[in-house]
Amino acid sequence: MDITYSYRPYFDPEFDSLIERIHPPRVCIDNDTCQDCTLIKVDSANRQGILLELVQVMTDLELVISKSYISSDGGWFMDVFHVTDQLGNKITDESLINYVQQLILQAMSARSRKTKTEVQPGIGRIARPRHISIDQTALEMTVKDRPGVMSEISAVLAELGCQVSAAVAWTHNDRAACIIYVEDESNGSPITDPCRVAHIQAHLENVVEAHHYTGERRSLKLAVPTTSRTHTERRLHQLMANDKDYEEVYERCRAESESEGAKVTIDNCAEKGYSIITVRCRDRPKLLFDTVCALTDMQYVVFHASISSHRSIAVQEYYVRQEDGCTLNTEEERLIVIKCLTAAVERRVSNGLRLDVSTQDRAGLLSDVTRVFRENGLSIVRAELGTCNERAVGSFYVKDTSGYYVNSDTVEAVRREIGGTNSVVNISTDCSIPRTSEMTSTSWTVNTSMHGPKGSNVEDRSRFSLGDLLWSQIERLSSNFRPIK
Repeated sequence: MDITYSYRPYFDPEFDSLIERIHPPRVCIDNDTCQDCTLIKVDSANRQGILLELVQVMTDLELVISKSYISSDGGWFMDVFHVTDQLGNKITDESLINYVQQLILQAMSARSRKTKTEVQPGIGRIARPRHISIDQTALEMTVKDRPGVMSEISAVLAELGCQVSAAVAWTHNDRAACIIYVEDESNGSPITDPCRVAHIQAHLENVVEAHHYTGERRSLKLAVPTTSRTHTERRLHQLMANDKDYEEVYERCRAESESEGAKVTIDNCAEKGYSIITVRCRDRPKLLFDTVCALTDMQYVVFHASISSHRSIAVQEYYVRQEDGCTLNTEEERLIVIKCLTAAVERRVSNGLRLDVSTQDRAGLLSDVTRVFRENGLSIVRAELGTCNERAVGSFYVKDTSGYYVNSDTVEAVRREIGGTNSVVNISTDCSIPRTSEMTSTSWTVNTSMHGPKGSNVEDRSRFSLGDLLWSQIERLSSNFRPIK
């Protein structure tokens, strides 16, 4: 009897932590070099995914990254980020500086990578709550973007005794994806019983099926708590990419001017063996996170990068290779990368009115708010809701089904539904909403007396046609019906 021996190299699972102990990561926060921003300098041993984790922490802290220089060649990772707070100010508070430094070091630690968490956006000030919790059941869903879906899903959850603790929803290219974190309404504990999970999922699938025709793609999953849960917004990118929301994006972007949409170009640097990916688009918060997230999930390694913005236009240049060391050599590979990066940039761009909500949390709150949107002919473009200290805080981007300006009566109905005078709703218009020359970008605070922009009532109404009005009414009525099986 012949015995065959095979040998393979042994890798100690503690090797990463050994490298970390020999060369610990360093974080330097510099407020002296630049007058208008804070510099965050990071260097450590390199590993796959470290750039995304670092950008993710700064994004969760609501830091605005205006410029960055990234280098991770030769096994070492060195980055410089120019950051400010949401108001454009430098980070000068010592407690916040220490907090930022601590979280970055924690994210880069080999021991902390086993547990996925999202950090609190700040200390010593009012901040939005975290979206993620490893102790709660998560509903992940991708569907055809149709009016009323979010309302019916949240209503079913409320009927089944599921309290919504956080929810995030995106729409793009006629597709919608959302992640809703729920807990048991009776005791606030996670829902882990397999029979109850299956019962809830079956009811939700019936609702989703009613909004889709045979053969239309959709997905719905109710996931029990886990310690390895992916960052919420990264998971939304993954859900929408798996749903192929990037289809037909490229042809549409080619028809748009450079100032209106994202422009992605790809070249090869033969001497250094890199593919050079350049992204040029309108600058906005979290843009760097979205593009790095897309590249990482497509299994591309960023070796060098330069990020800058000038006059509201952002330019990102990445020197990348695939994980196997190859560059983008075929036209098919390049086209996929262009489509996915363009979609990643567009998903967070919201068309519509933004309603910032802060009210006392209660059972069925999300169901009530979304029902009011549906009954008033409003469609949700993007939503973000969380709870903190028994209060619900969030933002809803909504638009009329006809695509026109949302009137003050609708806003007042929403205000009454979410809590009367105890609620605050700030409304700001987005430049992509069709509006007249008299309709300027305005910010309101809703109270008991509602007034639109000065001089806009007569002129705005004259822009509506009979067809637009009829179509809007049909949409409002049809959103309350389901297809007959």
